[in-house]
Amino acid sequence: MILGVLNPIAWQLGGIEIHWYGIIIACGVLLATYLAINEAQKRNISEDTILDLILWAMPFALIGARLYYAIFQWPYYAAHPDQIIQIWHGGIAIYGGLIAAALVFIIYCHYHHLPIWLILDIAAPAVMIAQAIGRWGNFMNQEAYGTITSLAYLQSFHLPHFIIAQMFINGAYRQPTFLYESLWNVLGFILLMTVRHNKHWFKQGEVFLSYVMWYSFERFFVEGMRTDSLMIGNFLRVSQILSLIFFVSSLVILIIRRRNPHIPWYLDGNQQVARSN
Repeated sequence: MILGVLNPIAWQLGGIEIHWYGIIIACGVLLATYLAINEAQKRNISEDTILDLILWAMPFALIGARLYYAIFQWPYYAAHPDQIIQIWHGGIAIYGGLIAAALVFIIYCHYHHLPIWLILDIAAPAVMIAQAIGRWGNFMNQEAYGTITSLAYLQSFHLPHFIIAQMFINGAYRQPTFLYESLWNVLGFILLMTVRHNKHWFKQGEVFLSYVMWYSFERFFVEGMRTDSLMIGNFLRVSQILSLIFFVSSLVILIIRRRNPHIPWYLDGNQQVARSN
């Protein structure tokens, strides 16, 4: 360990270790919750609805993230099934969490007769900034890093010393892929937050679809730099395949929905509540 590498453990309480990863993820979730509630109220969606969705989505997102990882590492977990639930040893995948959370949203909204596309639009920028924050948990754990690079390469970006030091892993400097994804999501968050309130820019569903395209575009390329990708065979990276599928399908859906004159605009909000008022 070289001077400057950060301790992933924030503090210890007796025999319990509090990791920076968990603290950072919790901060991202809290900020996302605040942003989603604030926007939901402007779109005629109640605060309780958002809180209920988050309370339902979070545990299933964690389960989905773990199962996704275990499925694509099945030869190992088939031999060690007791380790499937041991997430404290690492091994969760964000795509699995996002897919599981989206399914929870769809089921909840269908059951409670809520406009699912509008709910997903409200959540999308909040999720994006939570992802940007969450990648710094990977940074603290020295995980989700890229291929070997040089000190000169990292210094050419004028990165702070603590980032460069943390990217010295297993005897070599690594591509800071966590940083690439975090910055890309911050930029996407700023763009969506800036333009989504422009009149007649987005129909319901298009903020969410824009988020999916934005994230999957970046993930396709950054995934190619990583050294810990889940694989199908020896050549196909699972996240690259999913990114390509999500990008193309979202673009097609966006084009189809844009041509439908009956789909309300995002700024129209929850029309059922608006009509009842």
